[in-house]
Amino acid sequence: MHKQNGSGSRTRREDSMNIDQILSELDREIARLQQARELLAGNANHSKTSIAAGIKRKPGRPAGSGKLSLEGRRRIAEAMKLSWAKRKKLQAASKA
Repeated sequence: MHKQNGSGSRTRREDSMNIDQILSELDREIARLQQARELLAGNANHSKTSIAAGIKRKPGRPAGSGKLSLEGRRRIAEAMKLSWAKRKKLQAASKA
């Protein structure tokens, strides 16, 4: 049985072209995924430090310490005191 070539129906040639296009897109995607896998597999052979070497950190504190220095705490305390003073001043001005 052949499909009729009317509105909304496709011929075998059109189906074949669509299948060829889909296969071509699948081949491109497979190649892209294989390339990504090769890159990741190559990185798996390196140590964590060589992978992390590409990550830029701000200088001045060791990685992963998460602690503030005394000077850092002082700066934050001063900034908070100024903020509280400013807020208090604005509240006093709005009440007056």
